Amino acid sequence: MTDEQRVWLVTGASSGFGRAITEAAVGAGDVVVAAARRAPTDLAAGHPEQVEAIALDVTDTAAAERAVADVEARYGRVDVLVNNAGRGHVGAAEETTDEELRSLFDLHVHGPVALVRAVLPGMRRRRAGAIVQMSSFGGQVAYPGFSAYCATKFALEGWSEALAAEVGPLGIRVLVVEPGAFRTSFSGTALGQSARIPDYDATVGPTREMITGINGSAVDGVLGHLDAVRDEIRAWEHLSRTTAYASA
Repeated sequence: MTDEQRVWLVTGASSGFGRAITEAAVGAGDVVVAAARRAPTDLAAGHPEQVEAIALDVTDTAAAERAVADVEARYGRVDVLVNNAGRGHVGAAEETTDEELRSLFDLHVHGPVALVRAVLPGMRRRRAGAIVQMSSFGGQVAYPGFSAYCATKFALEGWSEALAAEVGPLGIRVLVVEPGAFRTSFSGTALGQSARIPDYDATVGPTREMITGINGSAVDGVLGHLDAVRDEIRAWEHLSRTTAYASA
C-alpha cells in the first residue's frame, strides 16, 4: 500500500452496488476491505494486492466496531466508509412483525450508525474522510407496502443530514445516495415479504407486483412527491401562520 492509495471499507460488498463500488475503487488504484456476511473471497482472489475480504454481519454492532479497529490497526486508517449492506422488504404496516421491523432497523440504521461512530475518531484526527450512506428512492417517498423499509431509510437520511452538518467543518464529507431500481438482488432472493393479510390486497398487492418493474421512475417519483408536499403546504399556509404569536 502506498501513501496515495485510499483505504475503503465497503459493506454488502459481495454483490450489487457494494461489488460495483469495490471494483471502481480498485480501478482507481485504491485498497478495499470488502465486507459481507459471507466474505467475498472471489473479489479478493481477483485483486489480491488491493482487496481483502472479511465476513461481517453489520447488525452485530460489537463486531462492526471490532472490524473497524482491526482495519485501522493493519492499514493505518479508513479513508472511505461505504454503508451499503441492506435488503428490500414488502409488507403492510399491520402485516410487518416486530421482529421484521427491528431486524430491518438493525440492518439499515443501527449497523451503519455503529460503523460511522467507529471510523469518526480516526477521521477527526486526520481532518479528512468520506462516509457514503446507501439510502434509496424510498428514503424520500413512501408507498403502501414499504412502511418498514421507508421508515429505516427516512431515519438513516435524517441522521446522516445532521451528521453532515456536524462533521463537515472537520473535513469529513457525508454523501447520501438514493438509487431507484437497478439490476441488483433487491427484488430477488434478498427481498423480505411479510405474511399477507387479504384486506390489504388492494393497496399493498400492487406494490408486491410492481416491485420488479419500477426501473427509471425514481427521479419523477421524488419530484412528484415534492410537488405534492409544496401544494399541501400552500393550501394550509394561512392557517399555519395564524399559530404564530407576537414576541414579548
